[in-house]
Amino acid sequence: MAIPRDFINELVARTDIVDLIDPKVPLKKAGKNHSACCPFHSEKSPSFTVSRDKQFYHCFGCGAHGNVIDFVMEYDRLDFVDAIEELAGQLGLEVPREQGTGKPRDQELSRDLYQLMEEASNFFQSQLRQHTDKQKVLDYLTHRGLSKEVVEHFNIGFAPDGWDGLLSRYRQNQDSQDKLLTAGMVIENDSGKRYDRFRDRLMFPIRDRRGRVIGFGGRVLGDGTPKYLNSPETPIFHKGNELYGLYEVKQRHRDPQRILIVEGYMDVVALAQFDVDYAVASLGTSTTADQFQLLLRSAKEVICCYDGDKAGKEAAWRALETALPLLKPGNQVRFMFLPEGEDPDTLVRQIGKDQFEAQIDQAMALPEFLFENLAKTYGNEDKSVLAKNAIKLIEKVQDTVLQSLLLEDLAHKLRMNGADELKRKFNFSTKTAEKPNQHKALKGRGTPLRLAIALLVQHPRLGENLPEQPALKHIQMAGIDLLTLVLDLTRGQVISSAQLLEQFRGDNQFSTLKKLTQWDHQVADENLLQKLKETLVWLNNQYLEQRYQELSMKQNLTKEERLQLSKLISVIKNKA
Repeated sequence: MAIPRDFINELVARTDIVDLIDPKVPLKKAGKNHSACCPFHSEKSPSFTVSRDKQFYHCFGCGAHGNVIDFVMEYDRLDFVDAIEELAGQLGLEVPREQGTGKPRDQELSRDLYQLMEEASNFFQSQLRQHTDKQKVLDYLTHRGLSKEVVEHFNIGFAPDGWDGLLSRYRQNQDSQDKLLTAGMVIENDSGKRYDRFRDRLMFPIRDRRGRVIGFGGRVLGDGTPKYLNSPETPIFHKGNELYGLYEVKQRHRDPQRILIVEGYMDVVALAQFDVDYAVASLGTSTTADQFQLLLRSAKEVICCYDGDKAGKEAAWRALETALPLLKPGNQVRFMFLPEGEDPDTLVRQIGKDQFEAQIDQAMALPEFLFENLAKTYGNEDKSVLAKNAIKLIEKVQDTVLQSLLLEDLAHKLRMNGADELKRKFNFSTKTAEKPNQHKALKGRGTPLRLAIALLVQHPRLGENLPEQPALKHIQMAGIDLLTLVLDLTRGQVISSAQLLEQFRGDNQFSTLKKLTQWDHQVADENLLQKLKETLVWLNNQYLEQRYQELSMKQNLTKEERLQLSKLISVIKNKA
């Protein structure tokens, strides 16, 4: 099944791009457009513009460009179908599907897996309320100091002890059993026998940014092992791309100022119980680049919370190396180290919210941790060793402001006369700090054909009342088919630039049109229609010239062709 084109057009028409982007990237009015620092690359001054008239965004620095669908795909890192569903959900619309067009099998599978995972989550929650062993689970929750409200907020449940608590619900449905296996909820042994993965565990559903259950973390209630059991990698769950609790943080805080990243599910839940409700967990992995991008897009300040031992410091250093290339102006990453033997769960219970947040406030800034760790590692060696290793890290920084501050700090610590001397002495390269995919905006009018297409793509209303141009279909010129198609799409209907471009998604002309939407054609607004008409006249004249050449070189003309050639000669003479 595929999504109907008319529905996609309606979605683009009903979603205002300024209203969509502004909550995520605060915009400022700049003439008839809006501007901000680009969310897709590091920059000091705004080069990201959003046009309400055209329903497009464009960055003059990195070249990012598109409509509301492109923004959701790029900003939230969703595929096309998920982006459509996300936008439809914001409008309260159900996404329709066309029959018979062969919806890709992986999309069909993912849809079924999401449904099964939601059913599994509901099942575990129901067992917490109804199972005969529920009291031991409730006693455990009480012992951990978790209120009913927090349990419900995180949809915590209970997987009963037994081999087929969940599986037995699908005994009569082989297809669902197979999908439970794919989703990692069921295990199959060598003899083909299947059984539940999670048994006698407190269950923490892991949700993606859209709130869909994609996996689970299960904590043992007694002294069994492993203490925590997580869902395996599946078609819908990739732990390096997700963060436990991020969806719940966004439910509490539309625009969180800071996010605390910790190691475990129980740490997140326990902190929320003490109103430190802006913590997420990295699902037992070192914090990945994808996870850091999610965090930095969600809040301006990220505090990485680790144990104060050697392993914790090493994990923090890996996180620092991951974060450096991703930082943009205004981002802050700091490092909080816990007392030996403590984790966020135990510490917040001992000292309470106020003192715990006071320790967050005292977390080490990234530059401080960077140079402290380098000093410990290379402090007994020649200063040039420390400098070279520091420069390797600083060269990765894309934010030129932060890069300059780090260089000045390093120069000061090495007792050198500023960053310039440091750069000269160690051949510091700034090429890695340049903006990725940077290119200058296209300027100039180009060919009349290119100009005509650009004018129509950027201002589709120019084509509404234009008469048909039958001669254009007979011109032998590269790109003329695209112009006639754009003319047909804009004639007689009101359509925005964003809607027009969306008609070509997946077509080999899509990239060409996307470039033309951002082309500076240098035609004043008051002259747009006149210039378009002039290009169409020029193109029609090209047809006349081509037809004249064709007939004048042809032998044995028919009577009709001789009459046409005579008229063409007359027209061409009059033009001369």
